Amino acid sequence: MMTANDTYTEPTTGYWQDLTKEIPARFSATPPYRFGYPVRLPCGRILVLPLRRLPDGHRAVASLIANQASTLVVAALADHMATQARALDAQIIVGLPTLGLAFASLVAERLGHQRYVPLGYSRKFWYDDALSEPVTSITSPQAGKQLRLDPNLLPVIEGRRVALVDDAISTGATAVAAVRLLQKAGAEIAGMIVAMKQTNRWEAPAAALSAPLAVRTVYSCPLFQRSDAGWIPLTETQPAIP
Repeated sequence: MMTANDTYTEPTTGYWQDLTKEIPARFSATPPYRFGYPVRLPCGRILVLPLRRLPDGHRAVASLIANQASTLVVAALADHMATQARALDAQIIVGLPTLGLAFASLVAERLGHQRYVPLGYSRKFWYDDALSEPVTSITSPQAGKQLRLDPNLLPVIEGRRVALVDDAISTGATAVAAVRLLQKAGAEIAGMIVAMKQTNRWEAPAAALSAPLAVRTVYSCPLFQRSDAGWIPLTETQPAIP
């Protein structure tokens, strides 16, 4: 059996820094995967993602932390996200905190927009609690966090067609909270663009909204199951692209 020292995960310091033409030699192109999971972007280049063991110890996900990625990687992903965003024909880009804000301004700029609207978690003294929604996420599971919209930005999105931008969608909790918040604010939801679809757990919550949420992505990753030789992708959890 795999021991505690054979988890096939490692520190992520060197990840998200480069795009390569081929899969680097120390990473496998086929299962089982150890340490990293290579994904191919629409431009043909490879981005190797670190595998992160989930708290149960038996499963893992491929990870992207946008604010630790190189500017080259973030710019390349933003290029592809903007391509996906054009299909949604949105008037305003709305960035989801925290890591979605690394992409939202870049996507908006590539679409020719003059601005974007950021959502946030911190409450400024002039905020209105009516413009908030509770949310949890796979990386921040604690209760009590509220997704918030600055009331000064209401005129920017009210009655307008908006597209959500985030780094990834996993459980769908943040996306669903954002949709509910923006609908309360009077916006029309065109859809959502992410760099990564991280498994397909989000699909049922997104489909259960009053208007199902269309999500477009640059690449997608399955859930991984622990084995003696490494991490095995569970193919039934692989979401579709785009």
